[in-house]
Amino acid sequence: MNLLHRFRRSLGHQDVLFAAGLVLLLAVLVLPMPVWLVDIGLATSITLSVLILMVALWIERPLDFSAFPTVLLVATLLRLALNLATTRLILADGHRGLDAAGSVIHGFAAFVVGGDFIIGVVVFTILIIVNFIVVTKGATRIAEVAARFSLDAMPGKQMAIDADLAAGTIDDIEAKRRRKELEDENSFFGAMDGASKFVRGDAIASIIITGVNVLGGIVVGTLRHSMPISGAAANYVTLSVGDGIVSQIPGLVVSIGAGMLVSKGNVRGSTDKALVAQLSAQAKPLYLAAGLAMMFAILPGLPFLPFAALSVAAAGAGFLSQRKTEQAALDSRAAAPPDAPEREESITELIRVDDVCLELGMGLVSLTASPQGGLSEKIRKLRRAFGLEFGFVLPAVRIKDNMSLASGEYSIQIQGVEVAREALMLGRLLVFAPGGQELTIPGVDTQEPSFKIRARWVEPQYRDQAMRSGLTVVDVETVLTTHLSETLKAHMAQLQGYSATQKLLDSVAPEHQKLVADLVPGTLPVATVQKVLSSLLAERVSIRNLPLVLESLHEAAGFTRNVSLLAEHVRQRLSLQICRGLMQDDGYVTALLLSPDWEREVSSAIIEENDHRSFVMSPSKIQELIGAMRSRIADATARGDWPAILTSAGARPFVRHLVERINPTIAVISHAEVHQRTRLRTVGQI
Repeated sequence: MNLLHRFRRSLGHQDVLFAAGLVLLLAVLVLPMPVWLVDIGLATSITLSVLILMVALWIERPLDFSAFPTVLLVATLLRLALNLATTRLILADGHRGLDAAGSVIHGFAAFVVGGDFIIGVVVFTILIIVNFIVVTKGATRIAEVAARFSLDAMPGKQMAIDADLAAGTIDDIEAKRRRKELEDENSFFGAMDGASKFVRGDAIASIIITGVNVLGGIVVGTLRHSMPISGAAANYVTLSVGDGIVSQIPGLVVSIGAGMLVSKGNVRGSTDKALVAQLSAQAKPLYLAAGLAMMFAILPGLPFLPFAALSVAAAGAGFLSQRKTEQAALDSRAAAPPDAPEREESITELIRVDDVCLELGMGLVSLTASPQGGLSEKIRKLRRAFGLEFGFVLPAVRIKDNMSLASGEYSIQIQGVEVAREALMLGRLLVFAPGGQELTIPGVDTQEPSFKIRARWVEPQYRDQAMRSGLTVVDVETVLTTHLSETLKAHMAQLQGYSATQKLLDSVAPEHQKLVADLVPGTLPVATVQKVLSSLLAERVSIRNLPLVLESLHEAAGFTRNVSLLAEHVRQRLSLQICRGLMQDDGYVTALLLSPDWEREVSSAIIEENDHRSFVMSPSKIQELIGAMRSRIADATARGDWPAILTSAGARPFVRHLVERINPTIAVISHAEVHQRTRLRTVGQI
């Protein structure tokens, strides 16, 4: 019991045992080994090589044996250390007989050589040829090609992972797992490329060591021990060949294991299952093989029984494969719904409309594969930014190429409708002045897609000059993603649909789930909540504080079901957030006041019928009001201000509809939305 307990405790210190084993191997290189220890080492080498081969056969995929290069190095070092130890024994004690280097070498030498060392030399030579020229060389070449192709394919695989992450089909955890698996795969095949050189070097070393043992043994036997040349040759050649075979057999087994591991590729499952499954997947090849074997069986001069047995076995395997294929087809038909036509799914897929789609001309496809992750990475950051700024979950953005577009064109589609199409100049930079001033740098005149200001495409060499001139300089990717961002901001209300609202409600923190249950659907239906959220997003009001929005709706639902009035009440509860978003760098909210005359005009044009309100101002008055607002807004922006329009709570929704015709990014707030702590600065009156 004490010995068993000590053995179990020693297994808990595997790192110490492994280090001690490596130190022992290094000691063998300089210290002599007794014969019994050499026998143990040779037996260990053979057993370890068989274990490596069996593990290579039964693993599911090559990456499951990622420690193989290290194991291969240790096994090679073990064989080389044993070769040095047996060389020392052969040269020192070879004159005494065939048991000078231990029982393992003696047994292999006696069994393989069979009393004639020339036969042993021939067998050893064949083993060397099989191991060095066939197995090792092939495995080395496969490892080189696998490492090269794995490295070349890494950017494409990385781009595919980023595209799936940007599209929302996988989450961050799954993306990290796939990236880690990709890194491990590249590291493994790279290490295998180097480790295969160990096997090749081991085969070369065995040839040299055997030759040195033969020549050195004959010289030592004849000169030191006065043996006749024939006797010395018989002893030392037999021992050297036995030693070579003992080292070559584990080397050959490990080489086969390495070859099977690197040649397995992407095939999953143990080697025997993979081979049997793929060789017997189709019945026709098996029937042809059976016919060919039967033809050989009936040819005169060839043995009938072996070929006939193989023909029957191949025909039986073909019959079983055919039955299996037919049964699988029947099962698939039985599993399909009886009233669902086969083409119904493809038609459904065909008519499906993506919420957001970005189509690229062929010249812009390369933007998806830049070293920094390309468009997929930028869109992933864009989705995060939308969530943090607006509390809006941006739908998956589908990126695809479109050969009908010009080479540098791109198209942005929202729910199947094209809302923007622009052209970029790949390899150039876009420069523009924030104030729209004249540009002096040579280039191609254009218009900045997002804000429609004067811009110019210039060569990259003018970057520093443009920056020194105070111009804004952006690359092609930034131009595209900025345009996509502004376009999506303008269509957030459209994208905040019923299902998106339901997902938001389901994702509310557990402590607010009681509020959700009280509000939806008993007090307000999901459709009403969705319309209110869309109304807020249309004016770029963040809904990130969703619990406060829901509390406000619960309060307002007691006196109205009108979506516009509900939204106005929510805006008043979000007054601090709205004012903070409009605050300038100096801490003030800049505003243009609607004059009392226009306030009266707008109020008199509002007709209330129960819970419904309509706006009936005459077209001429509407055009006059729009003209006045456009003029005052232009004056304010020329002075460097970006004001909000301040009006009464009742008039605010209708004034907002008019301002949208001028610039939808201009905020319209009511006096009730000005928080008590907000510092307000009026810059004019409309």
